Amino acid sequence: LARHGDRVELHPQDEDGLLDVTGLLARPEPGTAIYCCGPEPLLAAVTAASAHWPASAHWPAGVLHVERFTPVEDTGDRRPIEVELARSGRTVRVPADCSILAAVEAAGVAVLSSCREGTCGTCETDVLDGVPDHRDSLLTDAERAAGDTMLICVSRAAGDRLVLDL
Repeated sequence: LARHGDRVELHPQDEDGLLDVTGLLARPEPGTAIYCCGPEPLLAAVTAASAHWPASAHWPAGVLHVERFTPVEDTGDRRPIEVELARSGRTVRVPADCSILAAVEAAGVAVLSSCREGTCGTCETDVLDGVPDHRDSLLTDAERAAGDTMLICVSRAAGDRLVLDL
């Protein structure tokens, strides 16, 4: 990071104490993105500080990018679903106790994946039809609302069926 000079600041907690997130994010800077990874309390503080300012000083949607190292707790419906794989011409039944990713792999369709917890984005797949039930901790609210991609390692269908670009 040295090549970025004074654009990078380090704040070790053992030397500086807790980071003044509210102060650091008090004023939006045009063209600036916020990237944050770390423990959940830090992510919550950064999310709150960048989202709850008055409209005149609000950071624009989409500038905050967080990376979690633990999955979101899955409390959603776990019923069987059907997934059509458009490119491979297969239809896969996904049991209640199985991820879409595992069912697709069991059917012999290779999919890139890594974390299998909805945190890395490697298995992000285009949704051609149906409504995803997003259970990841990676996609933004706008990406979830668009419903055109999903992380198949943890997310499921809001209905009984999905068509994926696999």
